[in-house]
Amino acid sequence: MTLPDPTLIEYAAAALFALALVHSFSTRYFEHLAHARPRHAGLWHLLGEVEVVFGLWAMLLMLAMLALAGRLQALGYLESRNFTEPMFVLAVMVIAASRPVVEFAGATVRRLARALPLPDGMAMYFGVLAFVPLLGSFITEPAAMTLAALMLRDTLFAKPTSSALRYATVGVLFVNISIGGTLTPFAAPPVLMVAGTWGWDMAFMLTHFGWKAALAVTVNAAAAMWWFRRELAPMAAAAHGPRLSVPPVLVAVHLFFLAAVVVCAHHPVVFLGLLLFFLGVVTAYPRHQSPLVLREALLVAFFLAGLVVLGGLQRWWLQPLLMGMSADGVFFGAAALTAITDNAALTYLGAQVPGLSEEFKIALVAGAVAGGGLTVIANAPNPAGVAILKGSFEEGSIRPLGLLLAALPPTLVALAAFRLG
Repeated sequence: MTLPDPTLIEYAAAALFALALVHSFSTRYFEHLAHARPRHAGLWHLLGEVEVVFGLWAMLLMLAMLALAGRLQALGYLESRNFTEPMFVLAVMVIAASRPVVEFAGATVRRLARALPLPDGMAMYFGVLAFVPLLGSFITEPAAMTLAALMLRDTLFAKPTSSALRYATVGVLFVNISIGGTLTPFAAPPVLMVAGTWGWDMAFMLTHFGWKAALAVTVNAAAAMWWFRRELAPMAAAAHGPRLSVPPVLVAVHLFFLAAVVVCAHHPVVFLGLLLFFLGVVTAYPRHQSPLVLREALLVAFFLAGLVVLGGLQRWWLQPLLMGMSADGVFFGAAALTAITDNAALTYLGAQVPGLSEEFKIALVAGAVAGGGLTVIANAPNPAGVAILKGSFEEGSIRPLGLLLAALPPTLVALAAFRLG
């Protein structure tokens, strides 16, 4: 499959994408400027919001396209983009972060943790890093990320803990979420992009990905739990948290909305309508609710929308790079490329090429999901985790290099697991 020569707009898009990547790795510098130069703190805080980065550079891309190609082509390109995923993440994040859902998830994890032959703090920590990511195969990865991040923020990260523990926890969480959604063909964005085209059903996913992912998730969570076992005392209190304070009927209603949004994930007109109904229910029963994460969800949606706009013009260099690799090469190459572009974009490009071998397809998807925890942009749910957890880190930001280094060990475990069998 031969692609046409890149246009001037595609070259400009690649340059802006590279600048956006540099910006995403520099957000901590802007947060430092906000504290060092308070006169323009608002501007520095804006540039330091990692969720704003790709939306900002996508706007610059559209201005460049407007200047180079005119209004009609710029609008035509923007309207040709599919923004279903950003809208879905917005809806599922708001619902999953509601108090009834979070309390129910916390109670479920506590029950599972109490069944483990471990001290309470260690068992609860393991539950959040292992059970919740695997649950993402059924409630989708963005919902699982939201639940796990909120539980960590309100328990372990609410107490004084070492920077090493915080970064290691985030690294394991991001990797486990990325691979934990591969038990089914609909929960992980990079799998969803190819499952229908390539005919991958539940049985195929469990046979070729699911059991390997579950093994890697368990090993990663257990290793982090053991390494930081002396610092996990705050999680013991979470293991004996309060009973559900929300009426069971209201919990059931919230879970219904969450399930309905997941089932209708491909239909924005339906799941956005459900979100509006959900907001009405929240308004009707305010005493059983906590403040919704609307700001965080909107920022995450803005981030992903910017990635959709910028990423849509990177095919001219990404696809030849991927297709020039062998099955072994694409396994490791996809894991590395995922660090600088969304893993769903990589698998989508692969799905456009006819005649790929089954070995190549599996290697592409396995590499893409294994590398999904290395950076904020590597996997669609990662910005949600950053939005919820960044306030627990120094200067209110998660250092990209710190995340990369923390995610490397669990990523290597995931790569090794996917090479089994």
